[in-house]
Amino acid sequence: MVKQPVSVNGVVRWRDVGLAENAQPEQKERKMVVLRHEIGEVLRQVRQRQGRTLREVSHNARVSLGYLSEVERGQKEASSELLSSICSALDVPLSLMLREVSERLAEAEGVAVPDTVPQEFSREFARDLSGDLTGELDRGLAPSSY
Repeated sequence: MVKQPVSVNGVVRWRDVGLAENAQPEQKERKMVVLRHEIGEVLRQVRQRQGRTLREVSHNARVSLGYLSEVERGQKEASSELLSSICSALDVPLSLMLREVSERLAEAEGVAVPDTVPQEFSREFARDLSGDLTGELDRGLAPSSY
């Protein structure tokens, strides 16, 4: 690498010149994630996977066809009651739909969400659970349902 003098506002500084000059660090610009867009996309994918029409789902959810369409396109922010009604009409648990949305948000934000329980938690809680079961069996009691 070669150093070259550079004058900025009358102050001379030395700058590395050469291969590093062309290779500027690439900054990844994050796109803004809008929750209503992700919810709408998930709802639309579920409906289309089932081969159902907007009219059919809107009728079963007791929501106007236009409003459901706007929710799917991410133009309207649906209330929790409305989302619950739509999910019921699609025969999909609200929690499952929100989990899919959550995974999409994490991916868009570049966050790695583990699909399993971290080992340190499973070791700690497995030890507690096995101790509870052993204690109950030693006392001759049937394990309680979890």
